[in-house]
Amino acid sequence: GKGGAIRGMLRTLDPHSNFFDARAYALLREQQQGKYYGVGMRIGSTPGKMGKMVTIVVQPMPGSPAFRAGLRPGDIIVKVDDKPTEGLNTTQVASLLKGPKGTVVYVAVSREGSGNPLEFTITRDEISPRTVDDVFYLRPHVAYIHISGFNETTNDELSKELDKLNPKTLQGLVLDLRSNPGGLLQQAVDVADHFLEKNQLIVYHYGRRSHEKRYYASTGESGNQYPMVVLINRMTASAAEIVTGALQDHDRALVMGEPSFGKGLVQSEYPLSEKTMLLLTTARYYTPSGWLIQSSYSNVSLYDYYYHYDQKTQPHTEVRLTDGGREVYGGGGITPDVTVSEPKLTPVEQTLEQHGAFFNFAKYYLGVHKTIPQDFTVTEPVLVEFRQFLSTKGISLSDNELEGNLGYIKDHIQEQLVGMIYGQEESDKIEVESDPLVQKALNSMSQAAELLANAKKYMASRAQGTITTPQ
Repeated sequence: GKGGAIRGMLRTLDPHSNFFDARAYALLREQQQGKYYGVGMRIGSTPGKMGKMVTIVVQPMPGSPAFRAGLRPGDIIVKVDDKPTEGLNTTQVASLLKGPKGTVVYVAVSREGSGNPLEFTITRDEISPRTVDDVFYLRPHVAYIHISGFNETTNDELSKELDKLNPKTLQGLVLDLRSNPGGLLQQAVDVADHFLEKNQLIVYHYGRRSHEKRYYASTGESGNQYPMVVLINRMTASAAEIVTGALQDHDRALVMGEPSFGKGLVQSEYPLSEKTMLLLTTARYYTPSGWLIQSSYSNVSLYDYYYHYDQKTQPHTEVRLTDGGREVYGGGGITPDVTVSEPKLTPVEQTLEQHGAFFNFAKYYLGVHKTIPQDFTVTEPVLVEFRQFLSTKGISLSDNELEGNLGYIKDHIQEQLVGMIYGQEESDKIEVESDPLVQKALNSMSQAAELLANAKKYMASRAQGTITTPQ
């Protein structure tokens, strides 16, 4: 149709210009505003007993009506109100679950280990998925914050969480922006503002048809300069790269992980009618030291641009200096100060992941044992049960394979089970605490503190017009 033709023309401009028809535009606004009315759970589809697709609960959101009602990951949604879900796709089931605030919806689910379908009466409410979705102490005075995207509420969420943590007593922060696809520019600027000094440059952009525009920290961190490590990976993009680039260029944070995605184009919305719009690229973003964030997309197919990440890292032909006089490389994503690749799965781990072994075992285990305590850990009897369960699914684990992957297996069983009963925040904690990159970040806090101190000295000596070389 018409939308397809417009999209085709836009594709020739760059990978991020796009046309939004009424449905896509409504979804985009919902994402940007970050709220809707419903029960608050992520659902998915999976092959059921007879090979037919069924809709399952992937995860109720923390604190949502669905979570409070007692729905669990793995529950198969059989009916919504009195409508059977057989033959419906997830979009159709999702729209049955959505509805005005305060209205009631009846959901029947089949759960492993329970004979008849379980029935839940859920009162719909405003659902605003948090983007600052994990905040806790990794150890006394050292906090962890995960930001999953940048929508209209991100900065307000961060302000509240930072107040709770009390920045005055913080001695370190791990800011996790892995797989954060970005979002609204102004939110990225506001988030970076919390950590920089007043009037420090955060990002600037210019393009053929737009004047250069510079964004500065307007309030700043008011003297709370605890060391920071920022975690990024190949799926860290756009607004998340702006935050990372600003913190790196001002030596405010040590950046660790993989080179980021490299999306640094400014998109402007051009409404075409009440309900449709064009998203056109009007300018390009640069980090404070002058790096273009956008990776090259000339002579690259759209598929390669999104998926063949390895061909995207350009040779380091150019160098820029941070505030502390350190060399940083850029031009297509943010290059971390400490490169750590995401670990490849072992063959055993791959097999277990492909079969959804941990998720399926957790459902089975709760079908038999009904619940677990919050401080549940994986003991020998649990491992025995796990291996028996795997063998019924045609997967045999030798003693050596079990031993060689024990840590991984224990963490994943614990994470799934705790998540099913006590919710995603609790399982995230377990996941984060056993994450090798997070451990590495914790051990690099002193390095992050040095960056900060050196930048201060360097700036001070430059201000006096003398640069002293260390003796």
